[in-house]
Amino acid sequence: MSEEKKVNANSYDASQIQVLEGLEAVRKRPGMYIGSTGTRGLHHLVYEIVDNSIDEALAGYCKNINVVIQEDNSILVEDDGRGMPVDKHPKLNIPAVEVIHTVLHAGGKFGGGGYKVSGGLHGVGASVVNALSTRMEVEVKRNGKIYKQAYERGKTVMPLTEIGESSKTGSKTIFWPDGEIFEDLVYDYFTLEHRLREMAFLTKGIKITLIDERGEKPKKEVFHYEGGLKEFVRHINKNKDAIHDEIIYFDTTKNGIEVEVAMQFTKSYSEMMLSYANNINTVDGGYHLSGLKTALTKVINDYARKNKNLKEKDDNLTGEDIREGLTSIVSVKITNPQFEGQTKAKLGNAEVKGIVDSTAREFIGAFLDENPAQANIIIDKCIKASRAREAARKARETIRKSNSLETTSLPGKLADCSEKDPSLCEIFLVEGDSAGGNAKLGRDRNRQAILPLRGKILNVEKSSELKILSSDEIKNMITAFGCGIGDEFDISKLRYNKIVIMTDADVDGSHIRALLLTFFYRYMTPLIEQGHVYAAQPPLYQTKKQKQTYYTYTEREQEKLLEELSDKPGKAEIKRYKGLGEMNYDQLWETTMDYNNRTLIQITVEDATAADEIFTTLMGDKVPPRKKFIEENAKYARLDV
Repeated sequence: MSEEKKVNANSYDASQIQVLEGLEAVRKRPGMYIGSTGTRGLHHLVYEIVDNSIDEALAGYCKNINVVIQEDNSILVEDDGRGMPVDKHPKLNIPAVEVIHTVLHAGGKFGGGGYKVSGGLHGVGASVVNALSTRMEVEVKRNGKIYKQAYERGKTVMPLTEIGESSKTGSKTIFWPDGEIFEDLVYDYFTLEHRLREMAFLTKGIKITLIDERGEKPKKEVFHYEGGLKEFVRHINKNKDAIHDEIIYFDTTKNGIEVEVAMQFTKSYSEMMLSYANNINTVDGGYHLSGLKTALTKVINDYARKNKNLKEKDDNLTGEDIREGLTSIVSVKITNPQFEGQTKAKLGNAEVKGIVDSTAREFIGAFLDENPAQANIIIDKCIKASRAREAARKARETIRKSNSLETTSLPGKLADCSEKDPSLCEIFLVEGDSAGGNAKLGRDRNRQAILPLRGKILNVEKSSELKILSSDEIKNMITAFGCGIGDEFDISKLRYNKIVIMTDADVDGSHIRALLLTFFYRYMTPLIEQGHVYAAQPPLYQTKKQKQTYYTYTEREQEKLLEELSDKPGKAEIKRYKGLGEMNYDQLWETTMDYNNRTLIQITVEDATAADEIFTTLMGDKVPPRKKFIEENAKYARLDV
């Protein structure tokens, strides 16, 4: 061992072991507690505080929650629950409200004493928000009095003080997110609107009011749904064509576990199954979702057999057949939920499956027996889906036979790359043969593959899987990617780490991008979920002046550039690109494909229900909601993303 290594080895002692006290750990590693320091994490702060109020509602003590985005982008959350405890904690000898806001893993959610059912199981919500805020102020109405306490970056700066009297009860929190932690401090109204509406659907009877005080005219919306999940399904299906009017619904409790289910079948080709445990969206499902799927498949097949919709020689309908076009939501409330993973994405309580299964069989079976006309419509759709599935299976088999890693089996239009390690490879989906030709000439042949697409691909939102698999452009993509489609999708076989949509920076290009994203979201969802899909950003303008060439990607960038160049002598030569085909191959490489200079925008989906609603609205059959969406959102439209 060298002398230098000996010194380093000897210097590693107890003094180098860092101990983060109080909430310092949160500020040191905020991503561990709120996911990210970007927009997602910023909004997560609001959800943590609102969740505490929702827990009061679940316990039966809170009816109203107000959320206000104040003019300075601070957040106010107020409820009419019992009010946080203000008496001194028996062990820490400080007020309980201070413990809640300054000590990690402290709260009334452990052991069932404070809350029988709760979403915030780790007890870190309020303290984490406090740690990541420049200032937080808390007011509590309790015991006929009003108390106030203030904190800065997790530290108490104002002791609990009695500031008035009140006959009401409740808690009010105001916090200012810390610019040293977050990349952006501006809250998005629509993001909060979507999440708070979801919370209101899941907590039957609660009234949540969202107010935005920014801007000349404040915005206000009230979310209040006595119908719970039934109204949630109706909201999701508002832009879809339901095949039966009455929503299948039940809300019951068995062995201490509350089970609420709502479902409705539509003419859509895609299924939408959401699952929640204690109001937490379990995006990866779990035993409650598998219990519902098992029950639904069993009940539908039993009914179809009993009523001769299926003959003796017919095979049973599969779960996939039955769930085509289905919108369903299952929500369970359980005292001691076991979540798999840090993100609580999957419910692991095995006993929940049997309870959901048995209750769902009972109630869904009763609905079918009591509504024979609607039952026959549902069964008929399932049988038609089964026939279409069999035809699609044969089409998939044809694709699969030609789908191997051998270059000879890949689409003829594909200019593949020579690199065999998928983690280093990327494929550009290019609009048109002209742009495709330029991309092939300008690319890095070692790592970049090019697949030209002819015009606009099929709108999969309006098409059956059989029709989709008959589309040459879609078949070419499936074959090139190598990972299959739908239920047979296997991301481990993906041949490219990045799938880059490269279309013209105009309305047609945006439409093609929307069509591709609809296909990926509906049939290759993991591509988006795991961050493999990107949009290229080609320049809008080329400007030449004094032998210098500049590229700008937005109208604002171009205006700024011309302003900067106005002081220089000479006339600027400006070229507005109408399409990628107008660019020379070297220009396309330099501006859009070069690893060092390009701008790629990663496509992400934060919320399944929001994504489903947008794709249904923009790509579905109904014109009025699409027109309304465009009118309301046109001011936010950009061609540069």
